[in-house]
Amino acid sequence: MSNNISFTSLWQGKNVRLRAMEPSDWEIYFAWNQDDEMARRTYYIPLPQSQESVKRFAERQSLEPLETDNFRFVVENNQREVVGDITVNNCNPRNGTFSWGLNTKMEHRRKGYASEALKLVMRYYFRELRYQKVTVHIYSFNEPSVKLHESLGFQLEGRIRRAVFTNDQYFDELIYGLTKEEFAALGVG
Repeated sequence: MSNNISFTSLWQGKNVRLRAMEPSDWEIYFAWNQDDEMARRTYYIPLPQSQESVKRFAERQSLEPLETDNFRFVVENNQREVVGDITVNNCNPRNGTFSWGLNTKMEHRRKGYASEALKLVMRYYFRELRYQKVTVHIYSFNEPSVKLHESLGFQLEGRIRRAVFTNDQYFDELIYGLTKEEFAALGVG
């Protein structure tokens, strides 16, 4: 009988490593809160937050007990520089479905970090936790995210018209999905 278990870390790729949030990450998240375009692409532009509230957020996140499969992954490159994060949410073990939100710092976009990090997340959720589908919601103006997900094999499954208001305009919300079998067929996991 062949043993196919690898003893390398599931969280380490060729160019990125996934880790949990640390309290010291607060400065990174505080700086991200100052980037309106980054916030707009992810959810919405929030009201200003104090440094102290972001410190407390980072501390709470770092101490959050693992009671569900929802998790915030901090993405680092090989130089241990934080390049972004992935927040897995809406985990439904009964149906085997989950979703995520993705942030990548502007200076680290188009370097393959997000793609590699998302593949690590999918490999874990599909192969270790028995999830069978990931669904993401992307605002229609976020063309880089659309291209990223399509390059990973995601299929456009729906469009909710005029669902998002930002920058004095309404935009559609695009729904993309990828199944475990589609991910396996890509041969990347």
